[in-house]
Amino acid sequence: MVAVNMSSEQVVSQLFDLSGRTALITGASGYLGAAMAAALAEAGANVACASRDQNRADSAAKGLPSTHGQEHFGVVLDHFDESSLEQGLQRVIERAGRVDVLVNNGQRGPANDLTDVTPEQFKAQLANAAGYFHLARLVRDHAVERAAPATVVMIGSMYGLVGSYPDAYKDICSASPVAYHALKGGVIHMTRHLAVYWAKDRVRVNCLSPGAFPNPVTVPEGLVDRLTSKCPMGRMGLAHELKGAVVFLASDASSYMTGQNLVIDGGWTAW
Repeated sequence: MVAVNMSSEQVVSQLFDLSGRTALITGASGYLGAAMAAALAEAGANVACASRDQNRADSAAKGLPSTHGQEHFGVVLDHFDESSLEQGLQRVIERAGRVDVLVNNGQRGPANDLTDVTPEQFKAQLANAAGYFHLARLVRDHAVERAAPATVVMIGSMYGLVGSYPDAYKDICSASPVAYHALKGGVIHMTRHLAVYWAKDRVRVNCLSPGAFPNPVTVPEGLVDRLTSKCPMGRMGLAHELKGAVVFLASDASSYMTGQNLVIDGGWTAW
């Protein structure tokens, strides 16, 4: 039995505090990415906002709060480009000196559904998982080199757990892309695999899977009403409702948690 040092106990405010840590979040200029980047900043982290476009990355960083005197900055990262991931991470390390938290959020790929997606388009969507892995491994190697702990948060989806309802999309828009379901299911299981192998390195790997969080600017007309009927809570998620979850996974509040998938979906996958 391992003895517990009671003097090392922290109060809740300390557990969720990210002061002095550097968090790298990909897709930081997106709808959900912006909310999660803000959460990390509000918890005290220095936030490196990654995007495929430098201007968007810089804009995302500029909008973050800095109540703890942090320095936020933008960096170019592309999950589809191995050299971009390596060079981008190196720029973050050179500027901030370290990376303690990685949030693998950026994702792109064709929206074709199972009726018309081509094999090449399918493979293009799955390439996001390769990018997630490569960047996570770079952060893990950096942590091992520093002899320091690190935290990786993968972004999954409820659609990595369940299929979509055909009637929710019928006559409104294409069905939820089959390659996206395959991608997110793979990300969730990759989380478990990496967590097992990296636990000895003090690198925790968990997954955050949002449910329906439609961007009000881009959601097709009528889709929200359809999706709402499928959710026990009877409404869609709001971007800020991921803030507590991402800070929990990034911080010491989840220090004895690894290899898990935290689902924030209004009860969607409960029935």
